[in-house]
Amino acid sequence: MRTLMEDEPEKYQSHFSEYLKREIDADCMEALYKKVHAAIRADPTTKKSEKEPLKEHKRYNLKKLTYEERKEKLVERLNTFNSAADDEDDE
Repeated sequence: MRTLMEDEPEKYQSHFSEYLKREIDADCMEALYKKVHAAIRADPTTKKSEKEPLKEHKRYNLKKLTYEERKEKLVERLNTFNSAADDEDDE
């Protein structure tokens, strides 16, 4: 971490951006690891984190229609077409 900071500061900024946001530098890392290690030794059981339930994904390809549904759509289209044709005849 220190060598990257000295040699390539731009790469250091991009690579350790999350650490920099939390104000963790190379000097704090050893203390952080000791603190985490002590916490694990004190209570080694794993704790499950609460996760949000997965949301339903949008379906991009439409489900196939059944024969009855296709037939109903055809009847609706024909009715609208016939009503539009009747309106034109009236004018």
